[in-house]
Amino acid sequence: MDVRRADERYPGGDPAAGITSRHAFSFGPHYDPDNLRFGALLACNEERLAPGAGFDEHPHSHTEIVTWVVEGELTHRDSTGHESVVRAGDVQRLSSAAGVRHVERNDAAVPLTFVQMWLAPLDPGGDPAYEIVRGIADSTPYAVPESGAMLHVRRLVPGERTAVPDGAYVYAHVVRGEVDLDGERLEPGDAARVTAAEALDAVAVTRAEVLVWEMAGR
Repeated sequence: MDVRRADERYPGGDPAAGITSRHAFSFGPHYDPDNLRFGALLACNEERLAPGAGFDEHPHSHTEIVTWVVEGELTHRDSTGHESVVRAGDVQRLSSAAGVRHVERNDAAVPLTFVQMWLAPLDPGGDPAYEIVRGIADSTPYAVPESGAMLHVRRLVPGERTAVPDGAYVYAHVVRGEVDLDGERLEPGDAARVTAAEALDAVAVTRAEVLVWEMAGR
C-alpha cells in the first residue's frame, strides 16, 4: 500500500481567478514520470471554485471523467448539448471518447468543492456520452465498464468498519473525516494506492466520506 498525503499533491489552478487545484498525479509543469497513473486512474483532482469562477470551454479526448461534488453546485455544459447542475451526492460522468468540449463553473453564491477523477478507457475512440446519477447510495457501486473500473462511495460514522473491495488496483481517496486503512491513518485529501488488494477493512475514526476505486488489471 502506497499512501500519498494531501500536502504532497501538486498545486495548480489560478487562485487569482478563484480556482484552486490540488493534483494527485503528474500534470503540466509538475511532470513526474513515476506518477503518471495507477491502474486506470490518470488523475484525482481536488478543485475549489469561488462563486462565479470556473473553467472555460476546453477539450478532452480518450478519457472517462467522473466528478463528485463535496459542497456547493457545479454547472456543467458540453458540446454534445448536455447541461446539468451537479450537487453533493451526485455522480457525473463525461465519456470524452474521440473528443468533446465542456465548461465547468460555479454559478452559485457559495464556494464549490469537487473531486474530479480521470480514467483511461480500455479502447480509445468512439462517441462521447454523458450520465448523471442523482443521490447515489453507499450500497450501489457505480460502474465505468469502459475503463474496467467500479466506484464505491463509503459514508461512515465513527467506529464503523467497511470492507475494501478486492482488486488488482484499489485507490481510496478520503473526502472528509479520518479513517484507518490497514493500520494507516488517512485524513482529508489523503489517498492510498493498493496493488493486489485482498481482505482489507477501513474503520472510521470520525464521521467520514471515502471514494474507493476498484480497478481490474491491464
